[in-house]
Amino acid sequence: MEMAKEPIDPSDGPICSICIANYNGMGIIDSALQSVMEQDCDFPIEVIVHDDASIDGSVDFIRKNYPGVKLIASEVNTGFCVSNNRMVSKAKGEYILLLNNDAVLLPNAISTLYKEARRQESPGILGLPQYNFFSGKLIDRGILFDPFINTVPNFNIKQADVGMVIGACLWVPRALWEELGGFPEWFHTLGEDMFLCCLARLRGYPVRIIHTSGFKHRVGSSLGGGKIVTNRLSTSKKRRALSERNKSYVIALTYPAPFFQLIFPLHLALFLVEGVLLCFVKKDLNLFRSIYISCIRSLWHERKRLCHLRKNIQSSRRISLPRFLSPFTPIPYKLLMLIKYGVPEIN
Repeated sequence: MEMAKEPIDPSDGPICSICIANYNGMGIIDSALQSVMEQDCDFPIEVIVHDDASIDGSVDFIRKNYPGVKLIASEVNTGFCVSNNRMVSKAKGEYILLLNNDAVLLPNAISTLYKEARRQESPGILGLPQYNFFSGKLIDRGILFDPFINTVPNFNIKQADVGMVIGACLWVPRALWEELGGFPEWFHTLGEDMFLCCLARLRGYPVRIIHTSGFKHRVGSSLGGGKIVTNRLSTSKKRRALSERNKSYVIALTYPAPFFQLIFPLHLALFLVEGVLLCFVKKDLNLFRSIYISCIRSLWHERKRLCHLRKNIQSSRRISLPRFLSPFTPIPYKLLMLIKYGVPEIN
């Protein structure tokens, strides 16, 4: 699939559609929208917000303060995947920028992404360095994976090809998004960006980080957790359950043979051992039920869907196993985090 390089007539519509999923983001979405409105770019853009049945006045706030925003106000909570799929279905831009409501773009972010997209020989997924919203500290330059698809932050400025671009700020040509099928709505929330990037890479499309510009992110503000607090890793049961379930889905769907046959049984075995040890340390049996047993039940419940989709996904693979594994690191990242920060706090 080759992307047209000819410049687009602005009268044809926006070049880029910025899509922001919002749920009870009254206290944070204003800074996200302001960062979009203040972008230093010389081409037309559109902004679409999907409000996922917020109860904090977000809809009225956006309508009053940002009348130029295309607002999709859902009457029921549908989840992050459905929210983004709905926005992209309404988007008119050649390119899509998915932006979290808790993320703030640096002033040249959109123009930087656009220029790189036009330079690429084939379409691909692009991202920017991620910085802590409060401290300004670099969080990552894209994401690498360990063998069990735990996310490993990349800090190497010389490494542009990565395993995934975080969905908080993810640029993708609309045609590529449509070819890949968008986010799997049955994921609901978390891991959808991981799946999309792995699927793109399987089909031979690049997933790259541009090391100039960037965005600031209030990590963990949407679902809670997923961040370091007072030198301890802190998360929530809901976030951990969704994350572990959806990572398991991604392994089942995207890992090529024979890597899949080697890793998946080991992943499940170590996962259950981790659950037993964590419950013993925390003295909380409910952790095992709500996170670990819940994940296994979901995998069993979705087994037919997973087998069917895996067959289709693997039949469309265009890259070799070594190339698929190129952004993987050999050491399990959870072990490194345990050594550095100890047992995580789970609220």
